[in-house]
Order: sequence, then structure tokens, then C-alpha cells
Amino acid sequence: MSTPTQNHYLPVRDAWLASRQEEILDPAQPIIDPHHHLWDRQGWRYLLDDMLADIRTGHDVRATVLVQARAMHRADGPEALRPVGETEFANGVAAMCASGIYGPVRVCAGIVGFADLRLGAAVRPVLEAHVTAGGGAEGRFRGIRHIATWDPDPALLNPAYTPAEDMLASDAFRAGFAELTALGLSFDAWLYFHQIPRLTALARAFPTTPIVLNHCGGVLGIGRYAGRREEVFTEWSKAMRDLAACPNVMVKLGGLGMRLPGFGFEDGATAPSSVMLAEAWQPWMESIIAIFGTARCMFESNFPVDKGGYGYAVGWNAFKRLAAGASAEEKADLFWRSAARFYRLPDLA
Repeated sequence: MSTPTQNHYLPVRDAWLASRQEEILDPAQPIIDPHHHLWDRQGWRYLLDDMLADIRTGHDVRATVLVQARAMHRADGPEALRPVGETEFANGVAAMCASGIYGPVRVCAGIVGFADLRLGAAVRPVLEAHVTAGGGAEGRFRGIRHIATWDPDPALLNPAYTPAEDMLASDAFRAGFAELTALGLSFDAWLYFHQIPRLTALARAFPTTPIVLNHCGGVLGIGRYAGRREEVFTEWSKAMRDLAACPNVMVKLGGLGMRLPGFGFEDGATAPSSVMLAEAWQPWMESIIAIFGTARCMFESNFPVDKGGYGYAVGWNAFKRLAAGASAEEKADLFWRSAARFYRLPDLA
């Protein structure tokens, strides 16, 4: 596989990933992977065959949810409607998998797209177009992710996204957010740990809109946060406890294989083991589960972004190690039931 050209992401190195092979833990545990991407970018292709190759490494992944990543946007037409192309693409992938010829897994069973919520009420036709592209009212489209990651250090920012620091509080964004509520759609939130209070304020302002916080709440450990792990954890913990008081919010446990948290798995001569991953992730993920409860938490792969840090099979083994002391009901929440509930996938329950 070619490596990505974007400096924001860790490169995927197939030979390095192959240096770590493990026996699959608890292979009968059903899984819904509620966060992955598919794209075809210059120097980096990750499409259905690539996703299936990862899924087929041994875990019982029953279904997935695709989350927007600027893939397959329409090449023409009104700018606001171009991201609907990603939903059209994902729904086609979902239809391919629904045929059964790729096996039992239902990739893209749920779809989260992008619409510029800063359009205010004018975003309504865009949202309706996504719903239509996802198969209509009974289709696969579930909600919107409008990335809010902001930090004064430009080295921490994805140049493809340039949100204002106060975007979530702006009148225009909130007018657009209200349209999600009106259409029964959810919101995927991706921001950094020091921005969590802004999400808490948004969740309080829209208590009936389902919100899921991506990637453990945006843990940072590079740039100006390097060497400040304890300080970051303290601020993050307080913010997460405040956010948990909003019953409409859930959390995705994953995303810690990216470069942003600064765990440095990618620096090893060989890819990390699931034991190494679980030890590094334990303080963050166990804290989230203790704060939110398993019914409001779901493990996620965040592939192929996290693939720069570890292999798919090893990552799910790490999640299973972290959940080893949980009851069968709690494991059901973490591995599939919370995702099925949030993304309304009852046929996969």
C-alpha cells in the first residue's frame, strides 16, 4: 500500500504491521465497528476490499458505520451539496455488501456525512439530500459530522478543516444544528480535549439531539502538549465528567493510534502488541467507561487513520483486553449494542 502524503496522518506500512501477529481473543464476540472511513486519495487508497481485508483478520465484525472524510464529493453542482456524493458512494458500498457476495458483514450499514451547519436554516435541503442519497427515510443515513478541531498550534491542525475557535457557539452553526434535531439526525463531534466544554454547552442547548464524541475526546500529546500527559489528563477528566451530565451524549473509545495523542507506537521496530496498546489506553478508556457507563460507550477502529499505529486485529484484541473484567452485558454494550442503539441499527442487534 502506498503511504499518505498528508503530514497530518501517520503513514501505513504494511510490512511493519505484518511484524505483529496475534491469536484472536474471544473470536465469537459480535462487533459493530462504528467509525471508519473509505477513500481514494493520491498515494492512499482504502476502499471496500481494503476494509474487508482488515475485517477478515479474525474478529466477528457484523457491521460498520462510515464517517465522513471528504471522500467522493461531487465534482460539480452547488458547493453545499457536493458532500452528498460521499453518502451516495457509501450507500453504494452498503448495497454491495447487502448482496451477500462479500460475506455476512454489512459495511456502511450506517452513514455519517458532512454538511456545513454554518449555513444555518439553509442547510436543510443539504440534509434532506443526504437522507435521500442514503436510501430515504428508512435508509442508511444517520447524521452529520462537522469537524470542530481547533488549537493555537497549527502543527496540530488538519489543513483540510479550518473551523473557528467558537464555531459550536455561533448563531449560524446552532441554527444549522437545530435542523438536525428537526430531521431526527445525530451529530458526531470531533474536537480536542480543551474544547469539550464547548460541546457540553451545545449538548445542553440541544438536549434531544443525540451526540457522540469521537476518539476519546481528542487527547493531545504532541506539539505544545508534549510532556504534559498528567496535566492534560486532569483537564480532560474534569471536562468529561461535566459532559457526562448530558444524557444525550455518548463516546467512541478509539482514535488513540493517531499521531495526535503522542503515544509513539509508530516508532517501534515492530508494530505494537495488544498488551502494549491496552496498557497505554487503559487510563483514558477505563476512565470514560467509569464516567459514562458502558451503555454510553462504544469501541471504534478509526481505520484507516489509526492503521498508521497498529493493525486491525491487534487493535480489537486490545479492546477485548480492556473489557476483560466486564460482564457479558457490559461487553455487549461496548462492542455492538451502544453503536446499534445510537446509529439505529436494530436489524444488527
